[in-house]
Amino acid sequence: MPPAKKLQWIELSQKAMHKNIRSLSSLAPNKLLAACVKANAYGHGITETVKILLENNNVNYLTVHSMREAIKCRRAGWRKQIMLLGPVELCDSDAVLEFDIEPVVFNTKFLENIGKRADKFNRTVRTHLKLETGTNRQGITEKDIAKFAAVYKKYKSLGKPYGASTHFANIEDTTNHEYAEYQLEQFHKLLQVMTAHKIKPTIRHTASSAATILFGKTHFEMVRPGISLYGYWPSKETYLSHKLSGGENNLFEPVLTWKSRITQIKKVESDSFISYGCTYQTTSKSKIGIIPVGYYDGYDRALSNKAYLLINGKRAPIRGRVCMNLMMADITDIPKVKLENEVTLLGCEKNEHITANRIAEWADTINYEILARLSGEIYREIVP
Repeated sequence: MPPAKKLQWIELSQKAMHKNIRSLSSLAPNKLLAACVKANAYGHGITETVKILLENNNVNYLTVHSMREAIKCRRAGWRKQIMLLGPVELCDSDAVLEFDIEPVVFNTKFLENIGKRADKFNRTVRTHLKLETGTNRQGITEKDIAKFAAVYKKYKSLGKPYGASTHFANIEDTTNHEYAEYQLEQFHKLLQVMTAHKIKPTIRHTASSAATILFGKTHFEMVRPGISLYGYWPSKETYLSHKLSGGENNLFEPVLTWKSRITQIKKVESDSFISYGCTYQTTSKSKIGIIPVGYYDGYDRALSNKAYLLINGKRAPIRGRVCMNLMMADITDIPKVKLENEVTLLGCEKNEHITANRIAEWADTINYEILARLSGEIYREIVP
C-alpha cells in the first residue's frame, strides 16, 4: 500500500500476471513466448511490468513499438531478446546495435542503413521481415520480396531474416474466422517466395492473444500475446469461440487495480447542479465525494453520469461531468465514508468488480484503449 500522501495509484498483481503467463504457455506449449509491453505495457507501466517478467522463465522475448520503449526495457534489467515492432528512424540504427534490438523490417531504406552500420562495426543483427497478408498496415507484399532479398545478400551482417511475421486483421472481432484463414494462406504463400529467394526465416510468428488462444496452427515457433498477458480476453467473440470449442473458463486474471482517495466530502442541497455544464441535478439532499482523478489521467470524459466507482465495497455513481483532474461521486447512501477513504476506479472491492471491459462498454470503446490510456505519471507499485 502506498503512503497516504499518494492520492492516486495503480497496483500490479504479480500473482495474476504469472497465472496469465502459465495459461498462455499451456495454450502454446514448447513455443517461444514474446510478451508485448508496448504502449507502456498496455498502461500497466513498462518498467514495473518488466520487473515482474524478469521473474518468469517462460517469457523469451519482449515486443515493443518504439526504440524508446526498447531502451526502457534494457534499463529495467531485461537481457533477453527484444523485438521492435514499429518503425525505427534511420538515426537510431546505431542504437539497434548498442542495445541489441531485433527490428521488424518493412522498408529497404532502413534495412540498407542497418546493414551498412552493422558491417562497419563488424556486428550481426537479427531482423524480422513483416509480410503483408491483408491488414494493410506495416508490411511488404510479394512483389517487394526480391528487393529485400537483394539487400540481405548484400550485407554480411544481415545474412537472412531471423524471423517472418504478419498480423491478423479480423481474428478477434468475429466468430467467423474465414478472413484469418485467408491471411494464414497468404502468409504460407509469402514464406514460399522468401524461400525461393534464399531468405527463409529461422522462426515464424503470427499469433496475437486471440490467435494464441484459438488457433494452434498460427503458433509456429513463437507466439506474441498482448492483452491476455494482462488478464483480459481480446473480445467477447474470442471468449465465445474459445468456449464453443470446449475451452477452459478461468484462464486469465486482471493484473491492474486503479485507486484513489476522497479529498473532500460535500453536503449538497436538493436541486443543486454538479460539475461543468449542469448535466446533473440532485433530487434530494446529497453527499458528494470529490476524487482527484480526471480525463488527464485517462479516465474518459464519456463516463460522465454513466459510470460508478467502488467505495467501501459499494457502488458510488459518478455525478456530473468528469473534469480534467477531478470527478464527483454520490456517497449519500454509503455508510462510514471518511476523508481520504480509498476509492477503486478499476478493480475489485469485496463482492463488487469494475473491469476494463465494463468501463469500455460505458465509454463505447474496447478494453485495450481503457488500459493503454492510463497516464504514465500515475504512481505504480507491484503487489504480491
